[in-house]
Amino acid sequence: MAGEIEREKFKKAKSARRRRRRMQILRLRSDDLVEVESDDLSTSSSSPSSSSSSSMATLSSQSPLSDFETANLPAAIGTLTAGGDVPCFSHGSASVCGRRREMEDTVAVSPALIGGGASSETYDFFGVYDGHGGDAVAKACAEGLHLVLAAEVERRLRLAAAAPPEAAEEMWRKAIGECFAKVDEEVVMKGSRAEAEAEGTVGSTAVVAVVGTRRIVVGNCGDSRAVLSRGGVAFPLSRDHKPNRPDELERVEAAGGRVINWDGYRILGVLATSRSIGDHYLKPYVTCEPEVTVTDRTIHDEFLILASDGLWDVVSNEDACAVTKRCLARRSAINGAASTEAAAVLVELALSRGSKDNISVIVVELKRICGGGEGH
Repeated sequence: MAGEIEREKFKKAKSARRRRRRMQILRLRSDDLVEVESDDLSTSSSSPSSSSSSSMATLSSQSPLSDFETANLPAAIGTLTAGGDVPCFSHGSASVCGRRREMEDTVAVSPALIGGGASSETYDFFGVYDGHGGDAVAKACAEGLHLVLAAEVERRLRLAAAAPPEAAEEMWRKAIGECFAKVDEEVVMKGSRAEAEAEGTVGSTAVVAVVGTRRIVVGNCGDSRAVLSRGGVAFPLSRDHKPNRPDELERVEAAGGRVINWDGYRILGVLATSRSIGDHYLKPYVTCEPEVTVTDRTIHDEFLILASDGLWDVVSNEDACAVTKRCLARRSAINGAASTEAAAVLVELALSRGSKDNISVIVVELKRICGGGEGH
């Protein structure tokens, strides 16, 4: 009898948690985003975030999450933490398999990856990798791309120490381009050593951000995306590599490839992105060459969102920034885990809008620095 009572209490508590979870999705109001309950989210100490006086974009109304999605989401949410006492930009992440059978996304964070000397700016690294055909390439990127980039940047920084700012920007572009090429080559070699035919059909998008106090450098290859919120306005720091993007279509056709509309525009009717790491059976039509942007920081920078297309297919840049800003302002005010909650709510929003892909999100607060022990 006592056991039945305990089970009934557990069911009621679980149901209450689900209701609170549904309320995480920010709803439409005519002039603002509604305050929501979030008692079940973990918190950690943080200082209040600065907020912009700019008006916030509103969201279209959303359908609630199903019980299955709500029940399974918390177990999949994880915060990427920095090791030791290394200071880094406050950040949090969330990743879910969603409606896919397999999880092929990976994420990576490496605080103070580059620099740190007496006269050198320190940069934190953040990356989201959306695999396809399997998770092998996405995992390889998460495990090693940042290490390759660090070595390449350090080498080039020594050579460009006395160079003008414009030369430094070119250095970043070349370093990230060389990094992606080396990782792509390593994937080829690994596939050749394994002598597995399937290895050539595995690939991954990659969007990486190297964040310092003076600039943000973003490298993108594929349709994952990085978006900066500055003064209440959403600024994309990358452009999606879609086969039907005019310049990408021209490049593919010039290389002898074709873009076929087969359940969406695809390279040779197969791949829905025109750039990726791996996918060697589709080269040279599909290239690993990234597009790189170098953005000077301003005092109006608020946060950075990196995410796979599982988010961006159903959530606009403006909506994502509006939701994140609300979460950061509210959670900071009540001493909570702001960036982690923001990433989790974005994942829930994508699920509620019917995203059919894996969803991975990293939120980086650009006005908060934390020690590695805090983690977000």
